Amino acid sequence: MALKSSTSDISGVQKAAVLLIALGPERSSQIFKHLKDEEIEQLTLEIANTKSVSPDVKDDVMDEFYEICLAQQYIAEGGIAYAKELLDKALGEDRAKAVIGKLTASLQVRPFEFVRKADASQLLNFIQEEHPQTIALILSYLPSSQAAAVVSALAPEKQADVARRIALMDRTSPDVIKEVEKVLEKKLASLVNQDYTIVGGVDSIVNILNSVDRSTEKHIMETLEIEDPELADEIRRKMFVFEDILVLDNRSIQTVLREVDNNELAIALKNANEDVQRVIFDNISSRLATMIKEDMEFMGPVRLKDVEDAQQKIVNIIRKLEDSGEIVISRGGGDEIVV
Repeated sequence: MALKSSTSDISGVQKAAVLLIALGPERSSQIFKHLKDEEIEQLTLEIANTKSVSPDVKDDVMDEFYEICLAQQYIAEGGIAYAKELLDKALGEDRAKAVIGKLTASLQVRPFEFVRKADASQLLNFIQEEHPQTIALILSYLPSSQAAAVVSALAPEKQADVARRIALMDRTSPDVIKEVEKVLEKKLASLVNQDYTIVGGVDSIVNILNSVDRSTEKHIMETLEIEDPELADEIRRKMFVFEDILVLDNRSIQTVLREVDNNELAIALKNANEDVQRVIFDNISSRLATMIKEDMEFMGPVRLKDVEDAQQKIVNIIRKLEDSGEIVISRGGGDEIVV
């Protein structure tokens, strides 16, 4: 299918296909890693059906993509008003209005953008007297490092309560978000999409807990184990995954591997990515590395559950060694330096 000479009559999927074709296979493959399976299938089909693209269409699509990226960057830096002011100067008032409108309608600007620029200590003073559910809602929209700093500074009796509320949060009504934003005296309500917004959840609190200091994390997890053991279990399973072994230094990896059965290690590495395999083999003797590689080759197909179980055993060893102070896991919140 040859595309028309103007982008006004082609769909968003067609524009995306043109963009990926223009970017080339190497960059496009990196983009595909961030898409859902159905999106990849849709785009692959569209690319396959696109026989030719005129230079004008390619240039228009690239220009539109650049403008949207520029607008998103400006919004992240200073919000909608700031973005519009800069885009007016760069693109002209009409074009700027169209780009901003497209973003807010289709991509949805997240609520509480104004809070994302605030210092954690200022934000804490701003929200610490709010109801735990309100605090949980606000933190769910923030970067995990910023939310972690606030959680760490909350009163101990509030920390686990807020963490639990984030983990259990599912869908939040736009009206509730608007009301909270009103309390925070900011006028972002008009930007909130009228569909229910999914926010929070276990993954959200895991990201936050992975960034807080160890004592805060321990306090929250110990409280949750008493109040909601199943939730605590689910959070703990996701907090440090096998691939996170890459964040450990070589000395810590060697300490961990001394505790791991060689057969379990071979099974765990069966489904591991190349980076994980490399860092493991770099931290054991060449003789042992050769033996484990041979074991992996000759053991044949292994059930995914067996691989996951073996990886989880190693994760449990890592957490045990961290608890005993034998290794230190680097955290975004910044543990104290150990010398």
